[in-house]
Amino acid sequence: MPELPEVETMVRGIRNHLVGRQIQATRFCRCYCKPIQITPSKQKFRQALRNSRIHAVERLAKRVVITLDHSRSLVIEPRMTGLLLLTAPPTQAHRRIRWNLSPQPGLADSFEFWDQRGLGTVRLFNQMELARLRDRLGPDPLTMTPEQWAHQLSRTRRAIKNALLDQHLVVGIGNIYASEILHLAGISPESPASSLSLERFTQLAQASSQILEDAILYEGSTLGDGTYRNALNRHGGYQNKHRVYQKEGVSCPTCGHSEIRRIIQSQRSTFFCPKCQRP
Repeated sequence: MPELPEVETMVRGIRNHLVGRQIQATRFCRCYCKPIQITPSKQKFRQALRNSRIHAVERLAKRVVITLDHSRSLVIEPRMTGLLLLTAPPTQAHRRIRWNLSPQPGLADSFEFWDQRGLGTVRLFNQMELARLRDRLGPDPLTMTPEQWAHQLSRTRRAIKNALLDQHLVVGIGNIYASEILHLAGISPESPASSLSLERFTQLAQASSQILEDAILYEGSTLGDGTYRNALNRHGGYQNKHRVYQKEGVSCPTCGHSEIRRIIQSQRSTFFCPKCQRP
């Protein structure tokens, strides 16, 4: 967490407030918690961003990419607990960086990065560095065809659930949405990815689009710890639509007979219906 829907929600939440405006100043907040990774040094970072104009805000896998002038990009990876906010953060103790923007009526005068656990990264990339990052990542599931799904995933014998989490094969999908997608597609999480037919990959592609687009519509999933918030510091709503995630022992919403089971795959919890998702 955050996964693709949460990061896409962050991007859509801040985009209209940022594009076309200048970063007037960068402030590193006083924080006594684990420091986040910032590249380059704070002094160089502050100088490089001063008076830079923001041209675009987009999502790259689970990262937010803010394109600046002079062919540079601010790349923010929220990881477990990072948030991009336009309003007051959940706590003052975990504020990390605040960027002041050129004034514009009706829009936020700043945005900031907040990170409770300090696992996030904030980096300044040039065009070549950003291109290298893109080359290391797989395609985006929101744009993949069934044939692309088959090409990317049929080359590994790993369980399909674990393959979905590999960012070199397909980007943006994490533990929550992998379970949700596989349940809707009716595919066992333990099936080897290389064993799936094109018909099954077609079902996987359709389920992926439906789950991820619905999760974006509901602005992501805020779980019990309440960490994830949108750009206005409000909870997402998709946790109320989960089919199987954290539903162990609950009746399957598809068949209504079998109970949702939980297993461990690569040290992560997987939730599925043993009847609807037979190997």
